[in-house]
Amino acid sequence: MSPYANFLYFGVLLYLVVPTIALGLLGRANRLWMLVCTLLAAGLHFSGHIPVDRAWTLPEGCFALGFLCYEGLLTAAFLRWKSRATFHASVVLAILPLALAKFLPLFAPHSAAGFLGISYVTFRALDVIFSIQDGIIKSLRLTEYFTFLFFFPTVSSGPIDRYRRFLQDWNRTRTRTEFLADLDLCVDRLFRGFAYKFLLAALIKTHWLDRAEAAHGLLHGLSYMYAYTFYLFFDFAGYSAFAVGIAHLFGVRVGENFSRPFLAHNIRDFWNRWHISLSFWFRDHVYMRFLLAAAKGKWFKGKHTSSYLGLFLTFGLMGIWHGPHAHYMLYGLYHAALLSGYDWFARWNKEHKRFPDGPGWRVFDTALTFHSVAFGLLLFSGHLTK
Repeated sequence: MSPYANFLYFGVLLYLVVPTIALGLLGRANRLWMLVCTLLAAGLHFSGHIPVDRAWTLPEGCFALGFLCYEGLLTAAFLRWKSRATFHASVVLAILPLALAKFLPLFAPHSAAGFLGISYVTFRALDVIFSIQDGIIKSLRLTEYFTFLFFFPTVSSGPIDRYRRFLQDWNRTRTRTEFLADLDLCVDRLFRGFAYKFLLAALIKTHWLDRAEAAHGLLHGLSYMYAYTFYLFFDFAGYSAFAVGIAHLFGVRVGENFSRPFLAHNIRDFWNRWHISLSFWFRDHVYMRFLLAAAKGKWFKGKHTSSYLGLFLTFGLMGIWHGPHAHYMLYGLYHAALLSGYDWFARWNKEHKRFPDGPGWRVFDTALTFHSVAFGLLLFSGHLTK
């Protein structure tokens, strides 16, 4: 059952939420309860069957359990035999299950090898490996590791948490007052999620997006671009609001995933506001590591070459992460080009001062950024390649 997809899911979720509220009011909604609820929710989320071939299926839970054992043993081995070579090998091996899940259907259309949320769970597993490499993690316990990877409120849609931050909540004992504050935030995010996903996103899809998709012509194409942009935001931000709220209820204070992204003044500002956990994950674990390696190895002579190549590497990987299709890759490269172009323009304008800052320019910048983003989401939708 997909999290937050329909009202039935919320009805089933009450069986975990109501006892959590009762325990929280007594100051007993602790990490043991978090672990128990994650185990129970895993049975619900991974209750389907995955087609291995035309005639054979396996329970989705088998794939999730196999992934946990594989990543756990791989991470434990890296923690035991940590070196530069084992770090690179561990990163590659950790990505293999996700790569298999993404690319197998291209070669065997009737087969699959994955489970709900494998993309997000893989990024959490990689964060643990990166944290070991950076000396942040010195030891690993199975209960903490399992709950971090499969923490049910965020398993399928993020936000993508960090292991070091997660451990702070795992080891924290909440008072009744702290629980009430988390409960208040949970209620607020639930109302926001229902308004975004089941009201605004549903209305946009029914009365705008579907009609624009069925029509043809330039004006209908523009209409589809705007409709898809707003639909994707309200649908995804609704999912994220649910995830943030339920996570806080269980004591895990994950960060917000959206912060008024369509009010961004430039494309760099946009990526500080849109799918924040994903963009920051790629920034820290891909872009910054590439810049550091390039600087240490003196790979490039140009002052900004490593930055631009790092952007194309980062957003190219982000595109592939969404799926093995050309429009996802194009979407990633498009944003890399936007960010590189903005960086060049910002440095040029700082020197020549041709476009001074002011209210009028801010409105223009915001409008230009929004339309640049909207066109990128049109690429992302695959509508242009249909």
